[in-house]
Amino acid sequence: MHLYGTQTINEQGHLTIGGTDSVALAENYGTPLYVYDIQLFRKRARAFQQTFIDAGIGYQVAYASKAFSTVAIYQVAAEENLSLDVVSAGELYTAVKAGFPVEKIHFHGNNKSLEELQMAFQVGIGCIVVDNFYEIDLLKKLSEQTKQSMNILLRVTPGIEAHTHDYITTGQEDSKFGFDLKNGQADEAFEQTYNHQYLNLMGLHCHIGSQIFDTSAFQLASEKLLRKMAGWQQQFGYTCAVLNLGGGFGIRYTAEDQPLDPAVYVSKMIETVKQTSEALGYPIPEIWIEPGRSLIGDAGTTLYTIGSTKEVPGTRKYAAVDGGMSDNIRPALYGAKYSSLLANKANAAMTEQYTIAGKCCESGDKLIEQAELPLVEAGDLLSVFCTGAYGYSMASNYNRIARPAVVFVENGNHQLVVKRETNDDLIKQDLPYSQKAVQR
Repeated sequence: MHLYGTQTINEQGHLTIGGTDSVALAENYGTPLYVYDIQLFRKRARAFQQTFIDAGIGYQVAYASKAFSTVAIYQVAAEENLSLDVVSAGELYTAVKAGFPVEKIHFHGNNKSLEELQMAFQVGIGCIVVDNFYEIDLLKKLSEQTKQSMNILLRVTPGIEAHTHDYITTGQEDSKFGFDLKNGQADEAFEQTYNHQYLNLMGLHCHIGSQIFDTSAFQLASEKLLRKMAGWQQQFGYTCAVLNLGGGFGIRYTAEDQPLDPAVYVSKMIETVKQTSEALGYPIPEIWIEPGRSLIGDAGTTLYTIGSTKEVPGTRKYAAVDGGMSDNIRPALYGAKYSSLLANKANAAMTEQYTIAGKCCESGDKLIEQAELPLVEAGDLLSVFCTGAYGYSMASNYNRIARPAVVFVENGNHQLVVKRETNDDLIKQDLPYSQKAVQR
């Protein structure tokens, strides 16, 4: 049995998170329930930053908040001195309402609207990560109209893709994101921005994949981007101050996953950047990174109540929970795997194997294909681990199921940070039909 962060088993045989009994949490807030171990989030945030501090390297660690975006988590991120990566007007609005320091917000996205960019200028965010030539045109017009400066990074595709245990180097130009390094797009983007009156080109950005469990791809990407920056320095006399290597650091969903500590990823990045910069005679840039899942993923646990069970003789046993793909679409969407535990019988022997089924009206609504559990009964409390990233943020009202509540736990305290939706919430945007109002 692998426990995460502050999780323990108490004398009653119950799973505890953040010093709080999960059974008590379920009784207090109901299920399904997203529970976040805030101490683990803080620990990860500090670990990423401390490695830069120890190395004496300028840095920003930006929380990639598409993983989990709420007012409360933005406030905790601000307490931990993180920067923030947002990808929509909604995330930016949430950050502003949370009181997050706007100068530490970075705006991503491959199709930012004019309205979103106007909002970024109005609130005075710290940086826009530019993705395409259309966006360059919009930024030039906006900055010239407002006579307002804006820091930018150019997102590039370095020809490296990395996922889980493997990475490949490729000349592939087929990505919806960024300017390609190989085909000249990155050079053209540089020439269009580096000497603009209001756009301050700070450097380059890349994102090479997700659930990455080694450092080789990050090192290779560092070298490629630094060589490009050094080439521009030689040709144009322009020095980029920032190298943003994105995120993608892996976490442990199941025993198959073997992630590295945050310090290992960062140390290897720093080592490569220093060595390559020195070899090229290039000033060591600030290194920015964007962890999302690796900050929040295994800090999240979803609690469900088990209802019906079913056995298909010679095939499998099903145990159904009161949630499913409406609160965690990842297993149905791309086969994501999770581990679990009966939170109210955490010390019981694992004698059975179940397929954990959700309650949505879809045969593919299965959270876990093979969950090793004790014999389950209706009313048991199932905890599914590592649901902190892309659970709540991708949740839906499919089948008109209300989205769960979110609770933060830390040092024996618990607090509600997102209310459970009600049936009234489900229809609050609906308007009644009226035949008289139909336009003919």
